[in-house]
Amino acid sequence: MFFTSESVTEGHPDKICDRIADSILDAILSKDSNARVACEVAVTKGLVHVFGEISTNCYVEIENIARRAIAEVGYNNSESGFDGNSCGMILSIGSQSNDIAIGVDKSLENKDGKQEFENKFGAGDQGVMFGFACRETPELMPLPISLAHKLARRLTYVRKEKILPYLLPDGKTQVTAEYHNGIPRRIETVVISAQHMNEISIEKIRKDLVENVINFAIPQNIMDNNTKVFINPTGRFVIGGPSSDSGLTGRKLMVDTYGCFAHHGGGAFSGKDPTKVDRSAAYMARYVAKTVVSSGAADKCEIQVSYAIGVANPISISVDTFGTSHFDEKHILKSIKSIFDFRPASIIKNFNLCLPIYTSFSSYGHFGREDLYAPWEKNDKTEEFFSCLKGD
Repeated sequence: MFFTSESVTEGHPDKICDRIADSILDAILSKDSNARVACEVAVTKGLVHVFGEISTNCYVEIENIARRAIAEVGYNNSESGFDGNSCGMILSIGSQSNDIAIGVDKSLENKDGKQEFENKFGAGDQGVMFGFACRETPELMPLPISLAHKLARRLTYVRKEKILPYLLPDGKTQVTAEYHNGIPRRIETVVISAQHMNEISIEKIRKDLVENVINFAIPQNIMDNNTKVFINPTGRFVIGGPSSDSGLTGRKLMVDTYGCFAHHGGGAFSGKDPTKVDRSAAYMARYVAKTVVSSGAADKCEIQVSYAIGVANPISISVDTFGTSHFDEKHILKSIKSIFDFRPASIIKNFNLCLPIYTSFSSYGHFGREDLYAPWEKNDKTEEFFSCLKGD
């Protein structure tokens, strides 16, 4: 069996949008931790449109934040094909609907006058979220998406560090792994498309990316003489970023999560404050799935959780260990429910999600990020969960 996952660099048009949205969110949270933010961004040739709903008691320079985010990616001159300093900017910002705020600010469980903190917030919308973990990598992520992210991060690193100074910000990576009995054994195919300056030959690009990107990101013991490598398959990638394609927030959901290896509820992350369960509950589901696998209870685990708008407690929680569990799944689910609190206020408190931490996660995935402060990646409940599971 073969399985493929892709990643993209921070210069990809969709990821520019995610970065701008999360940069605006972080700027607001740094001044107002109780703000309600649902920020969307679209980019196209020469133009950025920032729109959505924001309710806050602070003021931030949204246009300046957006231009700075674009420049930090590397689109800061005409040579790159898009310039954050001079592109057009449209702002269309309103406040959060009062009909939504009613349920978020005071949950259904809190309407009887009880002031329990965990029931303070209702879910910001209905929806379904998934979390996943498996033993394929040390960070408990599927191997194809883990390697695709490593290639994309390395592609950005060699550009920004001027190891390969002719590279431009846009880029995509893809990895296909061959599985035997559910275990990845080798890499079948590696694909890299990297934006570059006009005068550089394709022969040099291909040689440089093998030596400076692939050989650094992928262990050689899982590649062999039959591994296929495709670098800029068309032979040319000069026009990139918003000059070649439009971008939109939330359009790289599989890149942000598990590389198509697990289910996805459809809700995006970037630009949303943590009262939006699309984001916070997905982080919580990953935390729980990772705890189940870290404890040794299963080799693979997927958690599904669903919510109704204005209701603090989830409507449903389910678990699937794909036949890899050493315990009955009903018992695993019972232990999960006894230890983990999925109410939004509790998730926000336990992960300290009102901090301005989100811009760094706008590229290269939200999960398995051992290079960043990611509280949903903690293993602090592993022993407690396993003791509960054994009935200690």
